[in-house]
Amino acid sequence: MIETPALSLPQRLKAATAEEHRRVERSGLMATLLRGRIERLAYLALLRNLHALYAALEPALSRQAAHPAVGPVVGPVVVPELFRRAALESDVQALQREADPPPAVLRPATVAYVERLREIEATQPELLVAHAYVRYLGDLSGGQQLRRIVGQALGLTGAAGTRFYDFGDTSQVSRLAQGFRAALDEVGARAHDAGAIVAEAEGAFARHGQIFEQLAAAG
Repeated sequence: MIETPALSLPQRLKAATAEEHRRVERSGLMATLLRGRIERLAYLALLRNLHALYAALEPALSRQAAHPAVGPVVGPVVVPELFRRAALESDVQALQREADPPPAVLRPATVAYVERLREIEATQPELLVAHAYVRYLGDLSGGQQLRRIVGQALGLTGAAGTRFYDFGDTSQVSRLAQGFRAALDEVGARAHDAGAIVAEAEGAFARHGQIFEQLAAAG
């Protein structure tokens, strides 16, 4: 009998989250964005809620860099070019206007997501890898398309307002994606419970769907 090779962690993550990923892409405010119908204030609200996630995730990843199952995705090659918090701050500054109303509070699903990140850093740090997978590979794979859509929808010229999606040229994006997947392979070999990382990634997509729905409902 020929044994089927075990799937790597990135393969398991992709297979387990594919359906939820497709659903989330078509939910709430993200569906509006992909149709190119996003308005500036709605997009600013999205950026501010995403910033809250990165502002919790990225310091947590850095603090846990010595953890055997977190370290591979926080290596010197991967992290400096993938972290998005500063780019999001730049985009918010570029898009906001003095006459804008005060920013709305974060959506409840965003607050709950941030609390989840704090919880797992304190109890199961390797689960942070699941959220890094959901965010960074998603940013890399869809970033160039979204950059064009946002630029056209908001009438932007140049890089201002779309730095969130800027990872360099096509070869750089490919290099970063390959490097991150290689890091995930190493995580899979080191993790105490790779299945828990996969389950956490499924939950992360569901949490994103809730955020997008709540942003759409807030108008």
